[in-house]
Amino acid sequence: MLIDLRSDTQSHPTAEMRRAMARAKVGDDTFGEDPTVRMLEEKVAGLLGTEAALFLLSGTMANLVALLSHCRPGDELFGDHTAHVLRSEAGGYAALAGVTATAIAGEHGHLRADQLRAVFHSPDVHRPRARLLWLENTNNRAGGTVMPMAQHDEVTSTASELGLIVHLDGARLFNAAIALGKPVDRLVRGVDSAYVDLTKGLACPMGSLLAGTTEFIEESRRRRRLVGGGMRQAGVVAACGLVALDQQVDRLSEDHALARWMAERIGELPGWLVHPDEVETNIVNVDVATVGGAEEIAIRLRQEGVLVSQRPPDLIRLVTYLGIDRAMADQAVRAMERVAQDRSVAP
Repeated sequence: MLIDLRSDTQSHPTAEMRRAMARAKVGDDTFGEDPTVRMLEEKVAGLLGTEAALFLLSGTMANLVALLSHCRPGDELFGDHTAHVLRSEAGGYAALAGVTATAIAGEHGHLRADQLRAVFHSPDVHRPRARLLWLENTNNRAGGTVMPMAQHDEVTSTASELGLIVHLDGARLFNAAIALGKPVDRLVRGVDSAYVDLTKGLACPMGSLLAGTTEFIEESRRRRRLVGGGMRQAGVVAACGLVALDQQVDRLSEDHALARWMAERIGELPGWLVHPDEVETNIVNVDVATVGGAEEIAIRLRQEGVLVSQRPPDLIRLVTYLGIDRAMADQAVRAMERVAQDRSVAP
């Protein structure tokens, strides 16, 4: 059996989710007639403290729809250079939304207010229209790092002062809330829109929700249709989200603890470089430069029965989630130890 640590998107729906799918009441969501979808949208809007929410097929679609709703072609967004929208969404911000991006090297994946001020510019006919501040919490590529609340408050306040809209990519926002010990609505204070994903630590098979004002969500509903995201009897899937929000959020702390445990164990192995104190949620980035490049190590670990993500040239990523227990994590660490030993004796 392969131990799949590539992403928490590898989580599978629980038995209760499958039962909920079977008994879900459904209707045509394109016409706003699916009662289970409406229930999920209302629940997420309530959790985030927004006026409304919209169910979408994926997180990438949620981010794209937010861009299409907030911006016009040629507008400029400001975000950390590791942001998922810039690095992992096939360039949709430019190709489909026509938005330009100013990428900034923040601290552990999160922008500071002074950095935003430094790149912001007043209206100028020669330059793109400064339009949108893009935040991501937790930050995926930075290693699941959480944005401190004081930094969040300062940068969102600065964005408001500068006349910028703020969007929050909250794919793992519930992880951030658990790590900070704060209610999730506190993490969206000062933002104009946010999305949360159901397919990662919450273990749903698909789906995300975009939240904001009623006006924004109505525009987003139209933009969702534009990009082919209209759905019919989507309550079958939305039912999983209702179960997940009731049963899986508090459990995320177990994933965090397991990720830290793995990081500590890996840190004891010769040749593997990891900083356990920097593991804030369920993602562990490991520097493998001294035992081989990311591609080589990923291949060797697969041969040992462990799947990891590559962050070339020298990083691999391990992610914990529902379905990965302590015994499996221990097997993965032992496989890493064998790979390191093999490298040390290689001719």
